[in-house]
Amino acid sequence: MPDKLATKWNQRYASAELSTPAEPCWLLKQHIRHLPLRGQALDLASGLGGNARFLARCGLTTQAWDVSQKATDLVNRWAQTQNLTHLSAYCKAVSLADFEPNQFDVILVSHYLDHQIMPMLAQALKPQGLLFYQTFLAPVQANGPNNPAFYVHSGEYQSWWPSLTCEVYGEGWIKSSDHQLMRQAWYVGRNV
Repeated sequence: MPDKLATKWNQRYASAELSTPAEPCWLLKQHIRHLPLRGQALDLASGLGGNARFLARCGLTTQAWDVSQKATDLVNRWAQTQNLTHLSAYCKAVSLADFEPNQFDVILVSHYLDHQIMPMLAQALKPQGLLFYQTFLAPVQANGPNNPAFYVHSGEYQSWWPSLTCEVYGEGWIKSSDHQLMRQAWYVGRNV
């Protein structure tokens, strides 16, 4: 399965170049004030690294993890051209073994959903660490994934991370990078 998934995303990013836009997600831009001034950050399922680039520019030592070798290579090349030595991208099919306790000050997940790793996200946060999570809100949308398993349901975030204190939660319509309106849910939780 990881090979099939990697092939899919490598094909998606096949024509991407250093000049291809990679914007941070809406949640990160709207709630930048929650970010710490320094620390370790993870952009999970990073794609072309819009969130990772943003986090690194904010001064956080940032890892970008994605299943696409094409995408992670591009993120690393971009970081070199910007002299951002504290941004590194890694090609990996994420598994439970990838998360260690107290590993990150910030974890950001945008438009990726794997129910199996949800508890691990909270455990991988350092004390006072923050989890930023934004993804598609059910039901299936014409301009979103076709698979209903890739959608959260209203209020579902709170049940995934009972150990985190919710600082931000919302549901609504957000414009995507291609200016289409999409129903999304977003969450910022703190490990206290």
